[in-house]
Amino acid sequence: MNNTRLFKKSLLAVTITAATFASSQAVAAGFQLNAQSATGIGRAFAGDAVIADNASVMARNPAAMALFDKTSLSLGFETIITDIRVKDATYTSQAFDAGSMSVGPTQTSSNYDDAGGTSVAPNIHLIVPVNDKFAWGVNAYSNFGTSTDFGDDFVASEYGGETDIMSMNLGLAGSYRLNDQWSFGAGIDFIYGKGTLKRTFSDSVYSGPVLDPSIDGGATAALNALNGASIVDIDGADGWGVGFNIGTVYELDENNRFGLSYRYSPEITAKDDKGQEITLPLPDMAEFSGYHRIDETKFAVHYSLQWVGWKAFDQIDFGGTLDGTPASEYKWKNAGHVSIGGTYYLNNDWTLRTGYMYDIAAQDDLKSVSVPDSDRQWFSAGFTYHIDTASNVDFGFTYLVGEDVKNVEESLAVTSISATTRADAILVGLQYSRSF
Repeated sequence: MNNTRLFKKSLLAVTITAATFASSQAVAAGFQLNAQSATGIGRAFAGDAVIADNASVMARNPAAMALFDKTSLSLGFETIITDIRVKDATYTSQAFDAGSMSVGPTQTSSNYDDAGGTSVAPNIHLIVPVNDKFAWGVNAYSNFGTSTDFGDDFVASEYGGETDIMSMNLGLAGSYRLNDQWSFGAGIDFIYGKGTLKRTFSDSVYSGPVLDPSIDGGATAALNALNGASIVDIDGADGWGVGFNIGTVYELDENNRFGLSYRYSPEITAKDDKGQEITLPLPDMAEFSGYHRIDETKFAVHYSLQWVGWKAFDQIDFGGTLDGTPASEYKWKNAGHVSIGGTYYLNNDWTLRTGYMYDIAAQDDLKSVSVPDSDRQWFSAGFTYHIDTASNVDFGFTYLVGEDVKNVEESLAVTSISATTRADAILVGLQYSRSF
């Protein structure tokens, strides 16, 4: 049974990792979730590190808090609806050939229409100016979150499974205005993550008789033991990590400004009640944004360029009751996105916005059916309704379009899957903001 144990450990490393980061599947490249505000969703987050039209800007750049002269509160939620499909899929398992009296591969179609789900990510941001130089703020929002379920009818169940992942970023930040042009900010992030992950072997890893060990050395018995066996059953694993962020804003004048921010992300160690432990490296991020309101018009253009250090995501380490399981290796590349948007200040009651983002995939040579990462396009639109001079409601909508990705995965030549995956999504945000 040594081969069986080695197979289980190797496949466990793959499936836990894929499940843990399934929150990325149709929202952003890698496992990043862009869902800090409804205004950001409505403009594909173009210019979000510097626009500062509500308190949610502190999630992208703490220095932008210096642009506020009144206490400002924003609270809302984003709904993420993912559509994940597996097509042209072939699952290869093992079967007994009575003619040759040997075990060999057999193939089964393993298409799946929808492994996606719906997640809701709430957020709240508060900025409090102390005087004309200092401001401080607190916020809470989700970095990652989704519900993904391939279902019992997915033939290649060891490459699918059930995932329910959420996280919450609790932030505290401060800003300082140096002069009319320059402002600086810094903050600390307390990141909490929690997840339920379930994986089982397919019922058809092996089909055929179990031969006497004197005939096959126990090979058919070892293969048969894998049918329907549980690979991982983690329920409510959680953990904390601490990171920080810094930023600056440069104002040419009241209609033109630039923002630059950097976020350090920690490793998070998640542990469940059974002592199963996973250490997950998270990527650092840098973002540059610009905002320009055209003189004597109601129109503004804004843009962002974000870099994400996905190379840091090189492997997943396992511990606790999984001690001895080899680390799962990844060969991701640094990536990010570029976005551009426009805002039209229609009148005192309505502000309209739109945006486009091109998001670059983090996965390179190694790909996965469970994490169908690809280059993605964001098509976004939204509006603000000003209830009065101190309060407003924001709505944002994004249709996110992924690309077809070809995947080939195998585990110690016992099973394999070849498939084309595609992940699309719809993001809807609603938000209330008020100044005091």
